[in-house]
Amino acid sequence: MTSALLPCVTIETAPNPTATVIWLHGLGADGNDFAGIVPELGLPADLAVRFIFPHAPTMPITCNNGYVMRAWYDIVHFDQISRQADIAGVQQSVQSIRDLIAAENAKGIPSHRIVLAGFSQGGAIAYTAGLTHPEALAGIVALSTYLPAESLLTADTIAANQTTPVLAAHGSQDPVVGVVLGEKAKDFVANLGVKVDWHTYPMQHSVCLPEIQLIGKFITANLR
Repeated sequence: MTSALLPCVTIETAPNPTATVIWLHGLGADGNDFAGIVPELGLPADLAVRFIFPHAPTMPITCNNGYVMRAWYDIVHFDQISRQADIAGVQQSVQSIRDLIAAENAKGIPSHRIVLAGFSQGGAIAYTAGLTHPEALAGIVALSTYLPAESLLTADTIAANQTTPVLAAHGSQDPVVGVVLGEKAKDFVANLGVKVDWHTYPMQHSVCLPEIQLIGKFITANLR
């Protein structure tokens, strides 16, 4: 029995979508944060894609003095080289994303036609939910992010998605999630046999147009 689905912003690039991209926002943002990016991806007109931008639940964030905001899990402590995440919260969000994927499956979109993307804290869930999904996905996009719970990723838990294409990108001047965290995540999953296409850009904790265009090519290549 699944819980109620997360509320979402939904955009369809054409009628009768044959593929889905689920895109997860960062800490304190919401599903509207990346909705405007769809036209900038440069997807071909004949590729009918449903974009789903879910809103994370609100919760108090320990490292922000208990301030309540939209978040995928609580962060107890963070600095440039580490994060202490609430693993139970990570697992709960992973289940929420599995529920969204199952809802797309029920609409006729198989898992291998679904790309899971995320930025910052949303990217941490995209990495974790994507690699541990029980069925192979079309691709995973991890932007300016890190692994919140390495213990959840093992050869067994990622078996279905070990060969799933992963695109990871990071700002080389990121003051929020240091690029060393992105590199650490990339190296960890690579050691599990996952092939990660890694890119850095001269920017802070954000996205840039060349990166967005690269994501568009990645989505197109893996949903064709």
